[in-house]
Amino acid sequence: MPRVLVTTPMIRNIPGAYSRLLESHGLDVVYPPQDADTMQPEVLRENLQGIDAMLASTDPLTRDILAGSTLRVVARMGVGYDSVDVEAATDLGILVTITPGAVEESVAEHTIGLMFAVSRNLVGRDAEVRRGEWARDAGPRMKGKTFGIIGLGRIGKTVAGKMQALGMQVRAYDPVADEKYAQANNIQLCSLDDLLAGSDVVSLHAPCIPSTEKIINAQTLAKMKPDAILINTGRGGLVDEAALYSAMHGGHLKGAALDVFQQEPTPLDNPLLTLNNLVACTHMGGLDRQSQSDMGEIAARCVAELHAGRWPEGCVVNDSLRAGWSW
Repeated sequence: MPRVLVTTPMIRNIPGAYSRLLESHGLDVVYPPQDADTMQPEVLRENLQGIDAMLASTDPLTRDILAGSTLRVVARMGVGYDSVDVEAATDLGILVTITPGAVEESVAEHTIGLMFAVSRNLVGRDAEVRRGEWARDAGPRMKGKTFGIIGLGRIGKTVAGKMQALGMQVRAYDPVADEKYAQANNIQLCSLDDLLAGSDVVSLHAPCIPSTEKIINAQTLAKMKPDAILINTGRGGLVDEAALYSAMHGGHLKGAALDVFQQEPTPLDNPLLTLNNLVACTHMGGLDRQSQSDMGEIAARCVAELHAGRWPEGCVVNDSLRAGWSW
């Protein structure tokens, strides 16, 4: 019986609809030992022995680890897949799937929360009340402000609609943007420089690939409006954290909200954590109860469909393997 390893922390050792779906298709669901940290390459390598497919989190699926496995499918829970060496997977005939449609609403809601947490200083206000202070200096109203989106994919589009509903003007930068969608939905497409210079909030929703790594750096931060807000719910690698600290410490930005960091968990000695105008979160953007359930079921369905000889349309990253691939 084919074996499916589940490493994703949110459902690891917690059977549910996803495991019932897999089992109903003749697949054996297995979990790593409770104390196994599959973020460590050697631990991951050991647990992949004899495994045909996996429901994966951000486990480091490098070429070396993939080549030493018997994997046929890596089903990523989420829409990001930068933790998987897709080129290596393709060379080895391993399909990589994602879960489109599961996280967009969650990330959009989280982005709204982070924006108001910074603009209204909600964390600071809470701390003041607990100290017996009662400061009431006013923050900006976001209605009428310009919200800039870097990365107008599924998540970026969902975020755009939410911000427009709040009365904000939306502009976006994406080298491969859907121009028809942008025009139909009143989203102004512009260059990166124009977006940075004209936005009151800059929000990152792009994958971390060579062309976007550290897209927020000393040079791009300098182009942002003084008193602007930066939000990152994408990937930690999109931001040069040292440059962001320098910009914020120097008073250039009103604040920033980071749901993701270059290293996760971020070390306690990260200088950004000393800033009062930084709101930090534990990579929760795409995770609410509904998205958790949806991601598990979509990932499991991808594996089950492929095992049954059917192609999960719109979910396979390396679709070039379609011709001739079999379990």
